[in-house]
Amino acid sequence: MRLSRALNDKKMDVRLLDKMMHEGRIEASEVRKYQEGLPDDATNATTTEEVERKKREKRAQSQQQDS
Repeated sequence: MRLSRALNDKKMDVRLLDKMMHEGRIEASEVRKYQEGLPDDATNATTTEEVERKKREKRAQSQQQDS
């Protein structure tokens, strides 16, 4: 049962999609349907600038506490 699930998960692996579509093992419509069903995680995204800004703020707070 695990092997079947693992193979199904790999079916939509972006590294394999082009190859599988070329071989006819998966249809573009199936990929589109799968992608449309994925949740939107845009609210969880962070940029490098945000991460760096938070690091600088944390360092500044730490330096103020040490003074």
